[in-house]
Amino acid sequence: MSDRPHTPLLDTIDGPADIRALAKEQLLQLSDELRAEMISAVSVTGGHLGAGLGVVELTVAIHHVFDTPKDTLIWDVGHQAYPHKIVTGRRDRIRTLRMGGGLSGFTKRSESEYDPFGAAHSSTSISAAIGFAIANKLSGDPHHAIAVIGDGAMTAGMAYEAMNNAEAAGNRLIVILNDNDMSIAPPVGALRNSLARLVSSGKYLAPRRVAQKIARAMPDPLHRAARKVEEYARGLMTGGTLFEELGFYYVGPIDGHDVEALVEVLENVRDTEEGPMLVHVVTKKGKGYGPAEASADKYHGVVKFDVVSGKQDKGPGGGPPAYTSVFATALTAEARRDDKVVAITAAMPSGTGLDKFEAEFPDRTFDVGIAEQHGVTFAAGLAAQGYRPFCAIYSTFLQRAYDQVVHDVAIQNLPVRFAMDRAGLVGADGCTHAGAFDLAYLCTLPNFVVMAAADEVELTDMIHTMALHDSGPSAVRYPRGNGRGLAIPANPTRLEIGKGRIIREGKKVAILSLGTRLEEAEKAAETLESMGLSTTVADMRFAKPLDEALIRKLLTNHEVAVTIEEAAIGGFGAHVLTLASDEGLIDDGLKLRTMRLPDRFQDHDNPGKQYDEAGLNAPQIVETVLRALRHNDVGVEAEAGVSA
Repeated sequence: MSDRPHTPLLDTIDGPADIRALAKEQLLQLSDELRAEMISAVSVTGGHLGAGLGVVELTVAIHHVFDTPKDTLIWDVGHQAYPHKIVTGRRDRIRTLRMGGGLSGFTKRSESEYDPFGAAHSSTSISAAIGFAIANKLSGDPHHAIAVIGDGAMTAGMAYEAMNNAEAAGNRLIVILNDNDMSIAPPVGALRNSLARLVSSGKYLAPRRVAQKIARAMPDPLHRAARKVEEYARGLMTGGTLFEELGFYYVGPIDGHDVEALVEVLENVRDTEEGPMLVHVVTKKGKGYGPAEASADKYHGVVKFDVVSGKQDKGPGGGPPAYTSVFATALTAEARRDDKVVAITAAMPSGTGLDKFEAEFPDRTFDVGIAEQHGVTFAAGLAAQGYRPFCAIYSTFLQRAYDQVVHDVAIQNLPVRFAMDRAGLVGADGCTHAGAFDLAYLCTLPNFVVMAAADEVELTDMIHTMALHDSGPSAVRYPRGNGRGLAIPANPTRLEIGKGRIIREGKKVAILSLGTRLEEAEKAAETLESMGLSTTVADMRFAKPLDEALIRKLLTNHEVAVTIEEAAIGGFGAHVLTLASDEGLIDDGLKLRTMRLPDRFQDHDNPGKQYDEAGLNAPQIVETVLRALRHNDVGVEAEAGVSA
């Protein structure tokens, strides 16, 4: 295409071996072309832009120095791996990023041998790299395992747990700290790069090893003193004392946009006998693209945009508000009414909407970093002191803190409130971010109240209900995307715990809907009515406690009952089945079916297509009912004597 950048050197790169064949002096040109190609591609697809722009030179340097994929390269989270994908044989598909059937927005083992470990959640790279490095050590393989982890991901305890256990990996493990916040790094420049080259070079390390041998021959007190002096002197020059205490040999900080300096340091690190090594690289998120550098979020996540102006194509405005925004507005209103309401996020203030809450209540907003475990127990402590904490954590990320939910919240029956955004399928982010399992993992816990909003009005009412519910923990799940366009009353309603509602009443078929599949359930009911099948639709609202009285009524007064939810097996439908079994509600011939997400991880795609693939849209609801009734309609084959 004529609007694609001119990339003559990049055009010669089919894989990392071609990068290794380049002269060091050519790497700057390659970096510039790679950055231009990435900007062009993401302008078409949308996705994570800023993080990838910050690691272009680092990507080039790593693939130039190390023998990937024999040397294992693991990107933490993976959203900075777009340049990596371009130079590892996937450039021809880079404009399919995050599209159905296209490249994943994260690293993925099934996609390429250059993605040895999949990621999308934070802070896993060092642990995985230690696994690869120890496996190499046990098998006598001299190759390295390289973990690239951002300073944000270093706020998670798992990263330090891994580093505390890294010593056995020795020089086969290299951790590259990509510091794009400058929060833990002094200004860098020529002197800093020179120091990094010095302390990673043979000229420094060889005499150091001799000195260590001499020191080891000394009495223990003198040996320890000598080691401390050397560590202190090197730490004074370069920083990194914390990493040294964790058993790493620290090198840095290095200018992450000086590709030749990066190559020199990484070559030294590759060839040394010291280890494990930590290389501290300072980068600039959004580097090399003016609009990204000027933006507050450095274009972390973008939709399609115009390359020249940087203007993003956010589509026509004026539609229904996003559920995230509805939550933020509702919680802010609760905080105005009650000074005990506080909000907690784990490094996702904008993703959860809490940035809006923080604008009005900065002293009652707590961003704990990528530390969901700490965030949940911190909330439990607040609740124990009479505060009303709301933990706004994506459904998929709350998985990281499950023991804290059980041990610190549920067992103690503390009124922590969980606002679980991104419930159900999430489109372009795929299976790693889908909120599929929260109903299964929360509804099994005693003391919990678990709700699912069917629309924006219900979400507002549920936030209000949670704020007033002090007798135990509670949770509400709601999806990514926009509401239905309903007017939200100024004064929310306090819902009765464990009570659903009838949307429309019929006699033959009952559809028990939990969450935002309600709209599809209503469409299905219209179709069934047109076929002469009188249909009831219930918005159940609560997955726990169940509205047992309503369920008994629906299951005893209809021939067919269908539950539907945007969650995996083991959730709402499973609990309805248990109730029906325990109370004999299916003993008299009722046909009871459960509709839920399929028992597999679904790849990224348009959300509507994902739900079609999952079989949770109106046509599939109709088909489920007809199969249960053994009607030979809409292509459904009757199977005599066999219940679907």
